[in-house]
Amino acid sequence: MSFNLFSKSPRKSKKTSDNEEGIQTESPRSTSPLKKSYSRSSKSKEEENIKPEEKQQSGSTKSSRIRPKSGAYPSRNSFDPNTTHPLNLPPDQLRRLSTQVRMSEPMDIDVESPSVRIPSPPPATTSQPSTQPSTPKPAEPASKPASKSAPKSAPKPAPQPSAANGQNASVNGEGPPPPPPAHKSNPASPQAVAPPSPEEAEAFKDAGNRFYKVKQYKKAIEEYTKAIEVMPSSSTYINNRAAAYMAAGQYYQALEDSKRADQLDPNNHKVLLRLARIYISMGLPQEAMDTFGRIQPPPSAKDMAPAKAMLQHLASAADALKNGTGSMAIHSIEQAERLLGVGVPKPRKWQLMRGEAYLKMGNVNALGDAQNVAMSLLRGNSQDPEALVLRGRALYSQGENEKAMQHFRQALTCDPDYRDAVKYLRLVRKVDSLKTEGNAEFKAGRYPNAIAKYSEALELDPTNRGTNSKLLQNRALCKSRLKDYAAAIEDCDQALQLDPSYTKAKKTKATALGESGQWEDAVRELKQLQEQDPSDAGIAREVRRAELELKKSKRKDYYKILGVEKDADDSQIKKAYRKAAIIHHPDKNRDDPHAEERFKDIGEAYETLSDSEKRARYDSGVDLEDPMDGFGGMGGGGGGGGMNIDPEILMQMFGAQMGGGGMGGGGRGGGGGGFHNFGGGMPQGGRTRGAPQGFPGGFSFQ
Repeated sequence: MSFNLFSKSPRKSKKTSDNEEGIQTESPRSTSPLKKSYSRSSKSKEEENIKPEEKQQSGSTKSSRIRPKSGAYPSRNSFDPNTTHPLNLPPDQLRRLSTQVRMSEPMDIDVESPSVRIPSPPPATTSQPSTQPSTPKPAEPASKPASKSAPKSAPKPAPQPSAANGQNASVNGEGPPPPPPAHKSNPASPQAVAPPSPEEAEAFKDAGNRFYKVKQYKKAIEEYTKAIEVMPSSSTYINNRAAAYMAAGQYYQALEDSKRADQLDPNNHKVLLRLARIYISMGLPQEAMDTFGRIQPPPSAKDMAPAKAMLQHLASAADALKNGTGSMAIHSIEQAERLLGVGVPKPRKWQLMRGEAYLKMGNVNALGDAQNVAMSLLRGNSQDPEALVLRGRALYSQGENEKAMQHFRQALTCDPDYRDAVKYLRLVRKVDSLKTEGNAEFKAGRYPNAIAKYSEALELDPTNRGTNSKLLQNRALCKSRLKDYAAAIEDCDQALQLDPSYTKAKKTKATALGESGQWEDAVRELKQLQEQDPSDAGIAREVRRAELELKKSKRKDYYKILGVEKDADDSQIKKAYRKAAIIHHPDKNRDDPHAEERFKDIGEAYETLSDSEKRARYDSGVDLEDPMDGFGGMGGGGGGGGMNIDPEILMQMFGAQMGGGGMGGGGRGGGGGGFHNFGGGMPQGGRTRGAPQGFPGGFSFQ
């Protein structure tokens, strides 16, 4: 039986035998001397080597195929050495081929650059091969394949495989055949990779160290990465790359490498120290202190000082938010931020603390800063519930209750269990409801009820500066309507403490000051407002009105002299006059040097207040205006011009009910341009005390 060492399965070997049975015995192109001996024994040899079951299978195969015509294919019992694999030849042929190869080129072996040599033709043999095949043994390796010699005129045949190609052979049964050479792998097959060497990794590390020293951190990272690829389990290389990442400002990558190095070498002093420093640079002081606690022996106080200082600043900020001021909290946070690594973004927790501090400060600028902090966080994560609540609280402090509630609802959609969102949503709803009810009571004129609603809303959230300032201003208006001016001024002062730029509170305070008789303070408040916004016409009118009232307050108060209210009627004024005249008559107060002067003032007050026109001019303050201001030639033929009187006063003057005839001739002066008295003017066109002639009465200053 022939042996096929390259056969992968018995089934494949059987197929190969079947195919070899169809090889031609003689080849027209071959003149090898091996043909004769081989042709004489091929038929009998093959029949002996084929097992019975193989014969039966071969017979069934042949019967199932369509046979070609005779002579179309070579006989299956013939072997052509040029096309037949050497291992499928009979043993005597294999021994003969092996002998020829060994005798032709015994020293010609070159694995790196093999060359093909044609051996000399072997001698013809007529010996009959033995009926029993000898067991093939390994042959010695040879680099040159042997081939059959051929005449020069004939075409060169293909080289005959030999033991150099890995086939087994023997030489006439004498001695063991040479062993086969190592099997060459297919060039396309994967090549074996040499194991990484520590020397190569160390070279990469040294290169990284050189780049690190000259501050070329990017190249150092590349070299350390190469070393890690060679030796992935080296904590030294990973720790070095963490140092390069840290120096390059890539703290997140540095933290990842340091944690990995710590896992590989948990007790490495250098690894733990670098990990703690990275924690400090990233604003994680507590994690840094925990890492310091693992180092044995403990690190120096200098190494731990930044972490301790950062913890102290953050603790101070938290305490200021609870018991101090917002500005103190901001200062502590800024001190902690100075210990962060260069380019490291401020930790999210610190930003939320800063926003809380701005809310605690509560002024307009601080509330704007709180919104900026919230928007910065929302740009990074639009679904951050804490940032949404922070912005909602800022809007609530600015009085934007509806927008604030929208943010609280959105925060609850992101986190339905977020307690702060639930808390502030309920609070804003309650405050907004009470404020709305108070406004309704104010419009209906039920001022005590409105005051009660505003007071209840103020108790819900004493820390809300923006909303509470508006509630206090509304309550001050109610108290002014009830003529409780002192309480109204107090509410305005509280509102301005919460929001110093609150214009409406300043106006309400000025009005209350004036109504309480403090017109100098009222004028001062209004002029401060006018300086802040000179273009506001409403403030300008208020300033003129307050200045007029200030002048009126400095003249004799006829109502006070008679002891009556400003809305007293004629009978009350007459009764009060008689009573005061009796009390302060000079004859009854001879020992009082001022009795006569007081008696004259009483008569003057009665004369003015008992006359409706004089009283109207007195009440409006027209007598305090300079009638000559802006007129040309008043009293002697004047040239006209306009009076410097508030347009509202003129409208009131012309809109008031006038009595009597038309333009009289009792006007002051004779020439044109005089402002004549409407019917019922001063008699004789003269000017009486306390009221300039020519100005109509019948109006009051509003």
